[in-house]
Amino acid sequence: MNANGPWIEHLPGNGLWSNAILVTKGMAPYGAVALGEIDQVCENLRARQGEPQAWWEEWSAMGRRLHARADELEAAGHHMSAGNYYLRAGMYYFTAERFIYPGPDKREMGRIAIDCQIKGILRRYPNCERVEVPYEDKSLPALFMKSPHAGAKAPTIVVFNGMDNCKEMSVLFAGLEFATRGWHTLAIDGPGQGESLRLRELYARHDFEVAGSAAYDYVAQRPQVDAARTFVMGYSFGGYYAARCAAYEKRYRGGIAMSALHWDLHGWQRDIKRRQDADPKGTPQSAFHFRWIMGCIDDGEAALEKARQFSLAQAAGQITCPFLIVHAAEDTVVPVANAPRLFDAIASKDKHLKILTAADGGHYHAQADNRQVGIDYIGDWVETRL
Repeated sequence: MNANGPWIEHLPGNGLWSNAILVTKGMAPYGAVALGEIDQVCENLRARQGEPQAWWEEWSAMGRRLHARADELEAAGHHMSAGNYYLRAGMYYFTAERFIYPGPDKREMGRIAIDCQIKGILRRYPNCERVEVPYEDKSLPALFMKSPHAGAKAPTIVVFNGMDNCKEMSVLFAGLEFATRGWHTLAIDGPGQGESLRLRELYARHDFEVAGSAAYDYVAQRPQVDAARTFVMGYSFGGYYAARCAAYEKRYRGGIAMSALHWDLHGWQRDIKRRQDADPKGTPQSAFHFRWIMGCIDDGEAALEKARQFSLAQAAGQITCPFLIVHAAEDTVVPVANAPRLFDAIASKDKHLKILTAADGGHYHAQADNRQVGIDYIGDWVETRL
């Protein structure tokens, strides 16, 4: 039985906007958005669904309003209150940027969003710091959140995002909970993610263990990290990335896929393209986003060809560390059938699959409807393996 209601599908018949609204609403428990502000934007959008530009106009208008207030509070010396406004402004700017076609306008909106989010996080959470992770001849931007409850050396979770998320979201919905449990978190924008994509033009790569190794090397050299108890986690598209890291970077203590991806990215994206051609509003993904992260914005076929390399068919058999898959029973983004298929192929004797249902409290893709349910399950699983 489908348990989705109007809270999930905010604009009935418009899966593209409704999914993006849900992701934004899902950040409310962490103070990164306010439901009343979201409702104001959505009521304006409800009457403008035939205007593609309405999306970024309405969300960025809310962002500018809060941004101005944040600057006023900052100038008056009210840094904590300013942080709240910066954080919400940044999240709305990031939501606005989602459906802007790649180019100068998207880059600038991304820059403003990241700047506001970082200002908000650093003011609200002084135990968090912005860091750079050495990566090949470049570096990857990240946030390191230290737990105030940790011992001299503590477990650490490296968190990679999904296809259209960012480290600023990860450090809030995952890092805050992990900090409460006494663990540090490295929330990182890998190639094709967040700031690395938007401001550094680093595109997705199938051999993501290169980024995973860079992240491990970074945390392992930090004096407060217990390198032998470092886990790698990814959510949504990051489920693929975490699995690749667990398969080929053997120093991780374990891995977590908060959504099982990808057995066959090429086939999955070709099917999404078919559905988009039939109904542009019928899928949760824009027509250009996949091409953009692949570095093939002007060539859909080249993006699909590159996607052939993104498969766990060979990698799953190389996963020998403890591994957890958490998937949603009514995932309309990634078929739930992916989860048992990946689970069966993983070689580790210590593997676990959890399908979360409406009865559990969160049943949508990557628990966007209730992140806490997924993170609590992940936290409990990690605790038993420390």
